Amino acid sequence: MVETAELQNDEELSLLGPSNNGDQSWRLNFDGFQLSSERKEKKSPRSLHDCLGVLGSGPAPENNVAEYYQQQVEVLEGFNEMDALAERGFIPGMSKEDREHLARSETFAIRLSNIANMVLFAAKVLACIKSGSLAIIASTLDSLLDLLSGFILWFTAFSMQTRNPYQYPIGKKRMQPLGILVFASVMATLGLQIILESVRALISDESEFNLTIEQERWVVGIMLSGTLVKFLLMIYCRAFSNEIVKAYAQDHFFDVITNVIGLIAALLANYFDDWIDPMGAIILALYTIRTWSLTVLENVNSLVGRSAAPEYLQKLTYLCWNHHEAIRHIDTVRAYTFGSHYFVEVDIVLPADMPLQEAHDIGESLQEKLELLPEIERAFVHLDYEYSHKPEHAQSYS
Repeated sequence: MVETAELQNDEELSLLGPSNNGDQSWRLNFDGFQLSSERKEKKSPRSLHDCLGVLGSGPAPENNVAEYYQQQVEVLEGFNEMDALAERGFIPGMSKEDREHLARSETFAIRLSNIANMVLFAAKVLACIKSGSLAIIASTLDSLLDLLSGFILWFTAFSMQTRNPYQYPIGKKRMQPLGILVFASVMATLGLQIILESVRALISDESEFNLTIEQERWVVGIMLSGTLVKFLLMIYCRAFSNEIVKAYAQDHFFDVITNVIGLIAALLANYFDDWIDPMGAIILALYTIRTWSLTVLENVNSLVGRSAAPEYLQKLTYLCWNHHEAIRHIDTVRAYTFGSHYFVEVDIVLPADMPLQEAHDIGESLQEKLELLPEIERAFVHLDYEYSHKPEHAQSYS
């Protein structure tokens, strides 16, 4: 145990660069710019309007000021995180046991969601048999596709964990957005099918829609129970940061909406007019297409290599400059999506007369330090002796 701890300490110290006992005036330091505790704790409360984003009015001026200060707090916190990485060689965070516990919780959330989807699908089939409502049938088809989508996401998570360094030398983390893309495509296909069936029901002369008291009780009981279960699962899954679990949370939220609209449409068609039932199904379809189209666009951006936010690039630049005193310039800092994580390219300028061994050690330790960040999958550090040349890979920008 003692030898293992000593080895871990040696690995951490190898990432620190020069000793902290010497002159540190070359390093960037923002300790004098720390905000007061009042600014740190004062956050603008999020209202229902902010969460849904459906109203057209803009934010109040005081909210803009609060948002500005909150952004400054986040920037300084990011710099402090980079300082901790530079000084300690690791990021203070969860222990190995905590990470394993979180992984088990995420797996439990996925399994619980799949079991709930199977049970609720069987219950909705019974509701369809009892009512014959087109809106209820549309909601049941959605639950059927939930099972298919759940299998897709499960297979995606399994594929990511099954590593093969020979066939997939950089891993299979691109499987995560790819699985979500397939998930979203299936949901959008469901929406188009519902629209076709609903339009056909609107233009055709079918028998009058009518529910008996017993049928109405069955439908209301099943749909309300399913809505409650889905709402609780939505709250539970939203507590995780894993993208696949968040996709389940979005699906649960969608099911809450579809269950409520489907039930309301069936009851209104039963008490007022028959056309309300297929019209409710069309509303569900349009909501499906809009929701999952946004999901497709978001994950396409993660696959095509979209640049990281400027605030994140600031953190990386700060980390690179404070890595070693010998760094003269930082020529380039790039971070772009390659699946659910970032690829990072850094060009640093070292003295032209520096020995190769020393330059190599500086570049390699910086690469290892960058790859300790949880958002980064792989980092590439290029060493140069001047910064007046044309950008590397210039043909990529022509």
